[in-house]
Amino acid sequence: MSPFLVYAVILLLIIVVIGFFNEKITKFTYEISLMLFSVVIGIILLLANSLLRSVSVMEILNSVHRINLQSFLMEGVLCFMLFAGSCHMRLLDFKKHAKIIGLLSIGATLLGAVFYGLLFYAVARLFHLPLSLPVCLMFGSITAPTDPIAATSILKKFNLPKDTGFIIEGESLLNDGVGVALFVCFSGMVTAEENGGFFSVMIRELFGAVLVGGVVSFICLFVFRNTKDSARRIFTSLLAVSASYMLCECFEFSGAIASVVCGVLFSAFRNLEASKGRVMELEQFDGFWEILDSLLNSLLYVMLGLSFPHILQMPHVLLMSCAAIMMNLIGRSSSVLSMSFLAGGLPDGYDRISFTKLLTWGGLRGGLSVALAMSTQPFLGSDTYCIVLGGTYAIVFFTTIVQGMTMAKVYQGIEKKRRSQK
Repeated sequence: MSPFLVYAVILLLIIVVIGFFNEKITKFTYEISLMLFSVVIGIILLLANSLLRSVSVMEILNSVHRINLQSFLMEGVLCFMLFAGSCHMRLLDFKKHAKIIGLLSIGATLLGAVFYGLLFYAVARLFHLPLSLPVCLMFGSITAPTDPIAATSILKKFNLPKDTGFIIEGESLLNDGVGVALFVCFSGMVTAEENGGFFSVMIRELFGAVLVGGVVSFICLFVFRNTKDSARRIFTSLLAVSASYMLCECFEFSGAIASVVCGVLFSAFRNLEASKGRVMELEQFDGFWEILDSLLNSLLYVMLGLSFPHILQMPHVLLMSCAAIMMNLIGRSSSVLSMSFLAGGLPDGYDRISFTKLLTWGGLRGGLSVALAMSTQPFLGSDTYCIVLGGTYAIVFFTTIVQGMTMAKVYQGIEKKRRSQK
């Protein structure tokens, strides 16, 4: 029997059981429940293996570890997740908030990576961890970009103000290219290879991706616009995003940015069609991408959760997890606060402190950070790689589960303070 089918059945079984249990009993946010209960399942399997020394339990754990999460994301479904998150963007709102979204997606990501790297380097020196400054800066570039998948699937459920919610979503969709460019630059320092400076990498990653995504999308939109068949429209959108991502991988551009460009252009056409009263013609298109987005998100969160036992067995796990989480919060808040001084007026009447608190706690991390961390294995020593991967997992788990579950209370506390000051 094909291992792919076995893995698919196991993952879908977990998704369905956890989803049904959460719907009837716990009633957490769906994505949070998937990761939380997947972590619990993984811990139970780990404890069962420790107590029973069962060969069958060990086989289950090894099967989970054999699932290549990096390939699943970077070579499989990431482009579709990004397209699904951006194909329903409100473009008029983006134009309205272009300045602050640009400052956050570029400036805050760059500063956050540098702040994080310097702070973690100080921790590494203090506790004699085998981490150089370039490795710490690379670590910062891995964890600095907020995750568009987490932002669009979790934050929208907390009834944030319209403009603020859109800014968080827009930032998370656009800062992937900056994070990837920083990662290439700092990883080049680690490997002592000439990968070009930051700005040359940034230009190649960003403008190359925009060009590829734009050209492919305009060609596919010709078919999309001139066909009345709903299934063919869906197939055309799948072709546009997958072809753009594949071409960017061939030319070493940012496939993530190209996927977002495709989504934005399809969103523009979708908004144009809706303005002409043709909403009914797009119902199947919208429904397909909503369902696909939900399925891929579910698979991602379950796979991340089941990987948790592997992280628990890494060296320095407690120290590096606590340090990574603290440095991430400090780096994120410092970078957002710095950019808020350049942004001028903030949305929805927020002051700088409240805005910084909201975006720091709402800065969730996800699959792209994990995939970048996994890609460092060929050129890092085993101990260093474990620290980088374990720290990245710790940040992803903390931001998704702890910050995600408390985001509503944090927002309510900020709003209560704001009302008392009026």
